[in-house]
Amino acid sequence: MLVYKVVEVNSVAEDTLEEVLNEWAAKGWHFDGMHFAMRESSKRPSMAFVLFTREEGE
Repeated sequence: MLVYKVVEVNSVAEDTLEEVLNEWAAKGWHFDGMHFAMRESSKRPSMAFVLFTREEGE
């Protein structure tokens, strides 16, 4: 069975995103995608949602 993990990241700095990716990959999760939440007043994202998947036995 495929299960999903969503990690909310409040800082979209490069080092913070790398930490999240490396932390969850080390726990056996596979990176599936990243979505950014934008502010209307800024071109820089205010937060990110990092998506992971992994197979688990039924």
